[in-house]
Amino acid sequence: MDEALLRELTPTVIGVLVRRGVDFATAEDAVQDALVEAVRVWPHDPPHNPQGWLVTVAWRKFLDTVRADTFRQQREVRVENEPAPGPGEAVDDTLQMYFLCAHPSLTPASAAALTLRAVGGLTTRQIAQAYLVPEATMAQRISRAKRTISGVRFDRPGDISTVLRVLYLVFNEGYSGDIDLASEAIRLTRQLAGRTNHEEVLGLLALMLLHHARRPARTDSNGRLVPLAEQNRRLWDTHMIAEGVGVLQRALARDRLGEFQAQAAVAALHADARTAEETDWVQIVEWYDELVQITDSPVARLNRTVAVCQTDGPRAGLAALAELDPCLPRHTAVAAYLHECDGDLVTASRLYAEAARSAPNLSERDHLTRQAARINTRLRG
Repeated sequence: MDEALLRELTPTVIGVLVRRGVDFATAEDAVQDALVEAVRVWPHDPPHNPQGWLVTVAWRKFLDTVRADTFRQQREVRVENEPAPGPGEAVDDTLQMYFLCAHPSLTPASAAALTLRAVGGLTTRQIAQAYLVPEATMAQRISRAKRTISGVRFDRPGDISTVLRVLYLVFNEGYSGDIDLASEAIRLTRQLAGRTNHEEVLGLLALMLLHHARRPARTDSNGRLVPLAEQNRRLWDTHMIAEGVGVLQRALARDRLGEFQAQAAVAALHADARTAEETDWVQIVEWYDELVQITDSPVARLNRTVAVCQTDGPRAGLAALAELDPCLPRHTAVAAYLHECDGDLVTASRLYAEAARSAPNLSERDHLTRQAARINTRLRG
């Protein structure tokens, strides 16, 4: 059973049904039923044309649903007389499915879940396990999302930037349970890159690859976070880094810079340094300047303060930090780091402890608490 093939075919088969007049929610349900049937049948009787088989079975599932609905008898007569979609459909609807599942009317969380289901081909149970929520909760979230976009026309152009933000949201969920969301996001972004000629899709793919390449070094044997400067760079995936840099170079060559390309350029400079001391912080500041100019993102400005500290000293970093809203996520943690670099250990210890209390997850809380303890040990010594 080729599960990867099933996932790849899912959005195309849904698209065939939608173009034949089936509403998105019903089409998606019919295709999911067809996938279940494929898992049961294919190991013993593999089809010669997998896509055609799925289209045929999904269409039959749809007809069964129509027949069971006594309030839609007229529609039943109409669809019975329509020709079933042929197995040789040449239209690729995958790109439209990306746009539909990342519709602006959906919340980011709902768009991410629906993308994983309708484009990624994951089951509701798999998505729920990945997000560590009950299956019933995830089923309700997906059902609400499908109802929200039920009246959206399938032939309207979509917003690629919204699609990319949804994919990046999935990537940043990382790994939990049996489904590696970071790897799944990379797979979907690769798929999107093959279906659209857009430099920011390449930029996002490069960013994902460069970040994911460092994953083996991000935690120690006890599962604790390891800061970038302290990571064992021999654990980084050099092949993935090389691929990410190559993808980024292809994007930058088009001379249409976007935010994901700028972020990927920063990641590439970190990946290119053999040691933390060899990091080209001057170029990193320049790329953050580009990113701020493109997005005016407070998060980009916050990250830039650390790079400024490395190039112009901690006082310059603190001066840049003073211009930002203290309520920004991670502002206190960055302030603690900059004060430590400036030699103000008392303030650094207090800020690390304060940042730990407001950390968004246990891993960061543990890391920041250990940083505060480390500084206190230095103060007592």
